[in-house]
Amino acid sequence: MALLITDECINCDVCEPECPNDAISMGEEHYIIDPHKCTECVGHHDEPQCVALCPVACIPFNPEWRETREELQAKYERLTQEKAKA
Repeated sequence: MALLITDECINCDVCEPECPNDAISMGEEHYIIDPHKCTECVGHHDEPQCVALCPVACIPFNPEWRETREELQAKYERLTQEKAKA
């Protein structure tokens, strides 16, 4: 699953720079996560860095975006290849 930032976000700016896939950006009211780029840090870290660092615990799994660990790994590999080509 990708992650999701809820409206409880206080825009503390902690999560965005820690995302290894550049999946987090500022939305209209608070930060958002692009589920096409979110790998839950699979391939980079043992746990999602945004979740570990969030001071208000407002980053749950996105129930509308379910992915297995294998699918997250494949997404990580695809994103890494795309980044290398750029």
